[in-house]
Amino acid sequence: MLRRSHLLYGFTLFTLFISVTACAYGDRDDQRYKNDDRNASIQLGPRPFYLVDDMDESPLKKKLQSCINSPVKKTNFSIGHRGAPLQFPEHTKESYEAAAKMGAGIVECDVTFTKDKQLVCRHSQCDLHTTTNILATPLANKCTQKFSPFDPVSGKAASANCCTSDITLAEFKTLQGKMDAFNPKATTVNEYLAGTANWRTDLYASKGTLLTHAESIQLFKKLNVKMTPELKSASVPMPFEGTYTQAMYAQQMINEYKAAGVKARDVWPQSFDIQDIRYWIKNEPEFGKQAVYLDDANTIADLPTAAELQMYADEGFNIVAPPIWVLLALDNNNKIIPSEYARNAKKAGLKIITWSFERSGPLKNGGGWYYQTINPAINNDGDMMDALHVLAKDVGVVGIFSDWPASVSYYASCMNLK
Repeated sequence: MLRRSHLLYGFTLFTLFISVTACAYGDRDDQRYKNDDRNASIQLGPRPFYLVDDMDESPLKKKLQSCINSPVKKTNFSIGHRGAPLQFPEHTKESYEAAAKMGAGIVECDVTFTKDKQLVCRHSQCDLHTTTNILATPLANKCTQKFSPFDPVSGKAASANCCTSDITLAEFKTLQGKMDAFNPKATTVNEYLAGTANWRTDLYASKGTLLTHAESIQLFKKLNVKMTPELKSASVPMPFEGTYTQAMYAQQMINEYKAAGVKARDVWPQSFDIQDIRYWIKNEPEFGKQAVYLDDANTIADLPTAAELQMYADEGFNIVAPPIWVLLALDNNNKIIPSEYARNAKKAGLKIITWSFERSGPLKNGGGWYYQTINPAINNDGDMMDALHVLAKDVGVVGIFSDWPASVSYYASCMNLK
């Protein structure tokens, strides 16, 4: 239900994009930003204002409402998670461009490799069956597992498994990106590919241009955004084909930034594999300074202790990036507060990035996986802005991955975050 004031928001719902003058992240005198038309405006659209209006009444809500007519700037605090996949096919040119237009100062390419060992942008090595149209093309015959329809007798779900390592780069480039989804009860390929969640959209899914990692670097340079590649865990045995080692894979990714003339200070390489972080710190120390250890766990009991977080810092780690739920907790009054992990990471001197904002869908029935430690305090979409405020002000995160960067960009500009 919308409670938007006519005074503040009357024209917002009828405008596809709101353009506001933007100042670029960093030095305002930097000629790279002053002379680039792409940074003349940030296009937010109505989403941030919808979230603010949906908040419970509070001083934070009034503060965020007060910024409706204020300039919005590009900010490194706002990180495009796979681009802008709330509405655009992830890891596509179109998704990346949308993220940049919404003020994301950093954009992510998840990096994996093809059969001929070329690096491409995909969230997983084996997700082509849900993120592209491969099953509707002749390349379906090369998939690790071809399409298997839903069996109504046994209840076995429809399935397939198509990997970038199943095909060459040339073949990969013939595919089209789609919204990441599948229909588990599909009996045909077309049904299988048509599983987009009802809170996302296929409105922009008719055009999803896939990119190599090197192409993403060139696009990001053109868009004037910084870069955070994630080296994805291989879904095939390593060394791949007996010769391509994990170290070669980790080095190849960095080499593509060096070949493109990108400064290490503009790159935040990520990995869930702690050995990749250690490799970069040892072998590429300039890039290793900004390496991001994606610190994940299935339960609170699996999280690293204070001593383990201190060990990361002692090894030269500078940044950890757990999911949102790891950093938040509730006090006795159901008020959102920093978690023990958050306090221990700060005590160890580690910077914190988190993921992923606006990935849970509607929050009217609780926040789901990303908000599991604070679900009792979540009952509407606006509550995510309260969680964002605690992450920024109390936890002190330096960046947030978002599926719709406009919302984080608006918050960061209103709070004057860089």
